[in-house]
Amino acid sequence: MMSKNYQFETKVIHSGQRSKEHVDSLTTPIYQTSTFTFPSMMSGAKRFAGQEDGYIYSRLSNPTISVLEERVAQLEEGEAALAFASGMAAVSSALIGITKANDHILCSKGVYGCTFGLLQLLKEKYNINATFSDLATVEEITNSIQKNTTCIYVETPINPTMRVVDLELVASIAKKKGIKVIVDNTFSTPYLQKPLQLGCDLVIHSATKYIGGHGDVISGVMVGDEELINDIKRTTQKDIGGVLSPFDAWLLLRGLKTLAVRMDRHCDNAKKIAANLKTHPKIKAVYYPGDDEHPDSDIIKKQMKKGGGLLSFEIKGTYEDAVQVVDRLQLIPIAVSLGDAETLIQHPASMTHAVVPLEKRVQMGISNELLRLSVGLEAWEDIWQDLKQALETR
Repeated sequence: MMSKNYQFETKVIHSGQRSKEHVDSLTTPIYQTSTFTFPSMMSGAKRFAGQEDGYIYSRLSNPTISVLEERVAQLEEGEAALAFASGMAAVSSALIGITKANDHILCSKGVYGCTFGLLQLLKEKYNINATFSDLATVEEITNSIQKNTTCIYVETPINPTMRVVDLELVASIAKKKGIKVIVDNTFSTPYLQKPLQLGCDLVIHSATKYIGGHGDVISGVMVGDEELINDIKRTTQKDIGGVLSPFDAWLLLRGLKTLAVRMDRHCDNAKKIAANLKTHPKIKAVYYPGDDEHPDSDIIKKQMKKGGGLLSFEIKGTYEDAVQVVDRLQLIPIAVSLGDAETLIQHPASMTHAVVPLEKRVQMGISNELLRLSVGLEAWEDIWQDLKQALETR
């Protein structure tokens, strides 16, 4: 068994891996099977009844996926985890699993576009309403909670404005009212931020991003206390079926081993790029949690280890000027997603947040001149030179 006293960098490599259970294999094998056999009919019946440990069917559990779930749970310092076929499968399972018809969800002011779309779907089909708040003060949070509020859903840092929510504050108020707090921790990863340790109830990740780290897998993961996770596993995940494949779980386990090393490089590069962008005459504003002048710097210092690898910046001028800057880039690909080895740039208003109505986008702080940069692992000087030439070419 792994000691809980080991450091993050050790846990990210060894947690959940017990070679003797896998014919002494150093690397967790890929159990590429849809179903499992039972030694007897009675044994199969006991497994279905929950009276005997053992695997039944890979939609319910699989040895490769189990190792991944245990590892991520230990990294987030939670009791249990569930792996999903995508980040949105994790988001939808969390929200559907916790809410019921006619409930209310309080959200941070700004969420991923597909999360916003899911909230609209829940409203149309089940009359589950969502409202958005800065969640900045006790009064604002308290006044935003309604009688039928079931959960508070928080992105922090918020995509793509990079504002940061005080999770300890939100959790302390929610706990008094018996409301669950769900946190999308994709941007920070458990290396930079641990929401469960700040009092939150459920953490979700698009594991496609930094956890995988190589742009070759679509996946999601959820971490929380064992009772809540088991409840979602037995109902929402099992019956909707958004489960991860064993091969994708293996890719995530491989990617996780270098998470700490990668995140240090992502953060260091992003801090340097943000500092250079801030001094450029063509840049109106830069939004980066690692900037000492960030409006939420006190919260960031309290709950984040570093500023992360994501930043957003606004171009001076018009939407057309922003388009020209992006199209002049030579090294940096235009692509959504984040957390890959490659630096990626995208235009939130027309891409990841296009589903959000214009009025809501403006309220969230997403202008047509805003660009989001996922800073990769390349030499930071090369990333900067590409941005610089794109900004200065006429």
